[in-house]
This record gives sequence, structure tokens and C-alpha cells, in this order.
Amino acid sequence: MATASVKTPPEERLVNLVVALTATDQGLTKDTILANVSGYREQRDAGAGKDALEKMFERDKENLRALGVPIETIGDWADPDDLREARYRVPAAEYTLPDDLEFSPAELALLTLAGSAWSESSMSVEARAGLRKIRALGIPMDAPIQGFAPRLRTSDAAFGPLQQAIEHARVVTFPYLKPGEGAPRTRRVRPLALVEYEGRWHVLAHDLGVEQERTFLLSRIVGAVTATREHFDAALRVGAGERALSGLQEVATRNIALLEVEPGTEASLRLTRRARKAEQGLRVPFVDLHIFADELASYGPEVRVVEPAPLRDAVVARLRGALARHEAES
Repeated sequence: MATASVKTPPEERLVNLVVALTATDQGLTKDTILANVSGYREQRDAGAGKDALEKMFERDKENLRALGVPIETIGDWADPDDLREARYRVPAAEYTLPDDLEFSPAELALLTLAGSAWSESSMSVEARAGLRKIRALGIPMDAPIQGFAPRLRTSDAAFGPLQQAIEHARVVTFPYLKPGEGAPRTRRVRPLALVEYEGRWHVLAHDLGVEQERTFLLSRIVGAVTATREHFDAALRVGAGERALSGLQEVATRNIALLEVEPGTEASLRLTRRARKAEQGLRVPFVDLHIFADELASYGPEVRVVEPAPLRDAVVARLRGALARHEAES
């Protein structure tokens, strides 16, 4: 029995095509694209004819060009007008920034925030599989492509429902578990903005239980986000993202950890990015002691917490817990 193919949304097919064409310097033939790029491959496997697939590719190519994507056609060197074996690519040079281009600190902050939401790892499984198949054909692929993923990278189940609630200005409820509490409490809020900070997603919301704005860490939402029928004024969302980031940065400036980090380790690579050097090691700002303790404990012997003492104690407790579990299992 033939299995039903998973239909790839048109916008994802376009993204996958851009990824493939940007990842090659010598270009890809139409047959290679139709056989390997997700969106075309599934249609072919489901029985779509070659003519239909070629028409789909031509429409996609023109749509991308209309959007400003510079798709280049490379013909046979002996007969440039013969396009039967033409290869297609997006020249990497078209996306290279001029050497004299500079950004202000505010512009860099915005670019960093936008870039943090995109990464190669958020590319669909089908897109990555397509690139692997292209490489398997012996076609050289350039450096990993960044910035063409169609989805935001987040493992927090609450992200999607909160994003929809923000877009539709709907009040939501969700169970939220704070550190030290034995059970979650239901929060009823007006969600205003989702922001990423220190690699974690937060939602700024007006907590209707206390009638104040609160910032909630998505990883602490331990159940379903339920949209109610109650709407709120969409104007409340204006400036919410900036307020959320400003508040998180203010908290981080009040919480500074002094760490001794082993050079050349994963901990050094990750922590140095957001640290400033100190005589004894690195001073790293953090927002949430418990979340930061989880991160530091994951580095094991690569990090030693000098101060503050509560953070050091929290890391030690996590390491001892991990040791106890390991001993119990062995």
C-alpha cells in the first residue's frame, strides 16, 4: 500500500529552494532540484508528472525573483543559449554586505534580536534531508546556510498558542510553576509580546490576577495555554517588546555572577559571549538564578562559581543530585 505524502506548504517549498540554491556555488540542474528539494520531491513521489513539476518550479522561480531573490541561470559554456542542462543558483556575493557598511549600536541590537530567532537548526527536517541528498550526489555545498529557516526555533510548546493569542488580542490562561512552589498556579493574562533573552523565550503579559505587567518564562508554563473568548485592546501591545527586553536587562544588571571558566571549553565559548572579563575570571549577568544554575551545572567541571553564594549553592545541589542519580542507577 502506498503511503500518503506529506504536502509541503508553498511558502516552505520556496524557502527550501532558496536554501538549496544558496548552498551551491556551481548551481543545481532542474532535475536535481525536483528530485531532492523538499516540496518538489514529495510531489514527484506522489506521482506528479515531470511537466507539472517543471511548471511549479518555473512559477516558484519567478515568484522568488519578484521578491528580489537573484536566481542566476548558468547555461552550457559551449552554447549559453542551450538551457536543457541549465544550472541554477543564488550567488552568495549578492548577500555579502559592503565593507564600508556600519551599524549603530541600536541597529545592531535589533539585528541581533532578529537573528536570534533564526538558525540552521530550525530548518525543517525535509530541507536538511534534501541538502544531504544533494551533497551525496557529489555536488559541493558551501558553508552552512543561516537565516533561511521558515520557523522560529523554539522547543516551548506554549510559544505557538501565545503567538496566536497576541496576534488576535485574546486573554489566555496557563499553569505556571515557580521555583520552590510545589504545584503550578493558573495565570489569567493578556499576552502582549514574546521576546528572546539569553537564549530563552519570555512572554510579557498583563496579569489579571494582580493587575500588573509580568514577564513569564515559557519553560515554566507546564500545561496548555488556553485562549478564552475575552479580547483586549490591541493597542496595549505597542512597545511591549521593548518594555520586556528593558525589564529583563535591568534584572540582569542587578545579578552578576563571578565565574572561573576553563579556556577552550563549550562553557567558555557560550559564556564569554555575554560576559566581561574580571581579574579572577568572567562576570556574567543573569536573569533567573535557577535557570542559570541549570545551565552552569550542565557544564560540569568546566565552570566554578565564585559568587554569589546562592548561585554557587544551587549549582552544587544540582551536581550532587546528578551524582546521586548516577550512583543509584549503577
